[in-house]
Amino acid sequence: MTHPIVHTWRLLKWGRTLARHGALRGLERDPNTPPNLRRILRLAQLGARAPAIPRYADAFQAIGPAAIKFGQTLATRPDIVGEAAAHDLMRLQDAVPPIPFAAIHEQMTISFGRPPEELFASIDEIPVGAASIAQVHRAVTTEGRHVAIKVLRPHVEEEFARAIETYEWAAAQIEALSLQGGGGEIARLQPRLVIETFKRWTARELDLRREAASASELAEGMTAEPGFIVPAIDWQRTTGKVLTLEWVDGIKLSDRAALIAAGYDLPALGQTLVHAFLRQAIAEGFFHADLHQGNLFAVQGNKIAAIDFGIMGRIDKRARVWLAEILYGLITGNYRRVAEIHFEAGYVPAHHNVAEFATALRAVGEPMRGLPVKEMSIGMMLDSLFSITRDFDMATQPHLLLLQKTMVMVEGVATSLDPDINLWDTAQPVVEDWIRTELGPEAAIADRLIADMKLLTRLPDLVRRIEARFPAPGGAPPAPPLRDIQVVRIGGGWRYAAAGLVGAAVASAATLAIVWW
Repeated sequence: MTHPIVHTWRLLKWGRTLARHGALRGLERDPNTPPNLRRILRLAQLGARAPAIPRYADAFQAIGPAAIKFGQTLATRPDIVGEAAAHDLMRLQDAVPPIPFAAIHEQMTISFGRPPEELFASIDEIPVGAASIAQVHRAVTTEGRHVAIKVLRPHVEEEFARAIETYEWAAAQIEALSLQGGGGEIARLQPRLVIETFKRWTARELDLRREAASASELAEGMTAEPGFIVPAIDWQRTTGKVLTLEWVDGIKLSDRAALIAAGYDLPALGQTLVHAFLRQAIAEGFFHADLHQGNLFAVQGNKIAAIDFGIMGRIDKRARVWLAEILYGLITGNYRRVAEIHFEAGYVPAHHNVAEFATALRAVGEPMRGLPVKEMSIGMMLDSLFSITRDFDMATQPHLLLLQKTMVMVEGVATSLDPDINLWDTAQPVVEDWIRTELGPEAAIADRLIADMKLLTRLPDLVRRIEARFPAPGGAPPAPPLRDIQVVRIGGGWRYAAAGLVGAAVASAATLAIVWW
């Protein structure tokens, strides 16, 4: 087990990097930051020559691959890091300097157990993409098929393991520190639980066989959405460290000028993306959770092809029903039903009042309903919903973090293709169709049951059918077991001086705690 001194040293380096880029200023000034934490943040920034405008993305880039991944997640959480920080962190698209092809060739040789020349007729030595975890090279197989080869960067597993172990330790310390200082807000954010969830996501992303399996499963689920293409996997040339898949010959959705020049129907592409995501998330319960513009291509036939299946999300059926009803309720203005779902799912503690929560939701939804189409935004809705989480003690829901992140990401891509797209109108028929297909006549009966609970006693068969269709568990799943971590306790006047040494890097662990709604 790594000694606390080692964790402290790592955190000192990371914290000073954040301070030099001005990335701790917002947290230090946040009125919700516990006093103990604010003192540490001030100490950590002493002597740091920070820029006038914080450079959040540069700070995370300088810390390393694991920080890049965390930064990408924080980019979707303006409620925690602030609007300016979230906007700047959007610059993190996993673009890092490539490593020499000789190291990639050696990694492939070790992974395949033989020289890659026996499997590929040619491999381009210049990568087409380099990310924090892997880099991609174009190649031609010995059978003449054009493929993309994704290869893990050497020693990246060890680097992530070290970083995440320190994040776990830091989260435990910051939770303890917040409790000492009366910081209930950080306890609500559950940083240890969020980092444990992130650790599991990363473990999946570092095994390329699992990424291949995810792509294969997603392709099966998307047969009903022919406008969304998933490249075929070459299983004979895929290992835990090397993934080989069909080459996608298209134009990145980020290159709007090239899309227009090639004659693509941009509004149609935007609708295809939204429909494909909703089908994945609501109908299938298994979705691509990294749908940024760099991972999406327009291909022949006005279709969209996706790549990079390392980050995937999964939601059980009952939670999908709740999510569909939440979206539909917000679209139609049925705030009472949206509030009831939050209580049924356990997202809002039972001691709060349903009617009060419905009123808070109305305050979020109604102003948006009067906006012009181009100003209606799911991202805006989420930002507004975040503002009421503290009032209703809504704890972090890690199982929904990827969904929330991807919703905002998909909206951003769709509106870049068509600034006038109405996300509500685009989503409504998909959500309506799924609810109608899945629940059928039971949906209408269920609505009456909500209005008249006495009817339950007269319809035992219907209740059993509904329960069989939506078995427990649902909503928030049980939390995964958390590793026991010893909390370092420092007494007396040395407490803040010692805490100042570890700097706000420990405090930065609190910012990694991401909240649903």
